[in-house]
Amino acid sequence: MTSAAHRQKAIELIGEAKASGATLRAACGEIGISLRTLKRWRKAFLGDGDGEDRRRGSPRHVSHRLSEEERQRILLTCNQPEYASLPPGQIVPALADQEMFIGSESSFYRVLRRAGQCQRRGRARRPQEPRPVPRLRADRPNAVWSWDITYLPTTVRGVWLYLYLVIDVWSRKVVAWDVDEREDPAIAADLVSRACIRERISKGRHQPLVLHADNGNAMRAATLEARLEELGVLRSFSRPRVSNDNPYSESLFRTVKYRPDYPNRPFASKAQACGWVASFVDCYNHQHRHSGIKFVTPLQRHSGHAVEICRQRAHVYEKARQKHPRRWSRSTRCWRQPEVVWINKPPEEPMTTPGVALPQAA
Repeated sequence: MTSAAHRQKAIELIGEAKASGATLRAACGEIGISLRTLKRWRKAFLGDGDGEDRRRGSPRHVSHRLSEEERQRILLTCNQPEYASLPPGQIVPALADQEMFIGSESSFYRVLRRAGQCQRRGRARRPQEPRPVPRLRADRPNAVWSWDITYLPTTVRGVWLYLYLVIDVWSRKVVAWDVDEREDPAIAADLVSRACIRERISKGRHQPLVLHADNGNAMRAATLEARLEELGVLRSFSRPRVSNDNPYSESLFRTVKYRPDYPNRPFASKAQACGWVASFVDCYNHQHRHSGIKFVTPLQRHSGHAVEICRQRAHVYEKARQKHPRRWSRSTRCWRQPEVVWINKPPEEPMTTPGVALPQAA
């Protein structure tokens, strides 16, 4: 039941909403009560009323209700070692085989639920709380990096090379890469260290760098964790079995393996794979116009030149529009650079009545 204090507060807020132009029915709907309930609450506060709910409910006497002794007997039975890991659906038939009846299956469930024992019984692990959604915001270069490892095929069946790629989420620049014959946390730690030195990432930064990855063994290894702690870099992880939590690395791997110049045959050696990846990273950072950053190269956005490039494009489009205005039914193309890049952007808050925050009924 809703307390008197909450009722009084709700009545005041509904009155403010009505004074601002909202209807009583709409204001009540925001709280989750009906107009009739509002009238009853107001009537309870008239005169010397304290607003408390005085409804007692219908008097009811159940003659066949379980006694307290019978409830305790059910609890003791369910907590015996031979029944502690069994649900009531198996306990009741087992008791019947012993010519015992102390309650129906529904009564067992009712008593266990009231005692707070109606969960997974025995050694079964309790339900785990879902891991929170990682929400990372990048509004400048070197704010959030994302990294992952993918396979590169070799000419030997069953033998793979491992491609390590670290990408800046805000600019899409590949800040570090490596190819090796094994998946090793030490290789990842050295790779991140070289990237931090190259990008001049210091430990005393006002806003530390965040390194996002999935839940692979190399990503969660203690070797990498210790190195990141030395560098002052924070870690972030995807939720288990949710590939969309690491979209920028997954998209980059798709770009790597669907390039027109991607080799049709497996790599013959590590040196050959390193040569091809080096040429790809150089082309990707310096020549590839990325659609997610208004078709400028990752290096142009990372260095800050993309804003002027897009401003020049907008000027060219505006001149073309002034030359032939009838060819343009709307405004020119938007070349403004995205200021913020998210991994799992928070949902938009629902629109409410301006200036009024209405609580939910308790």
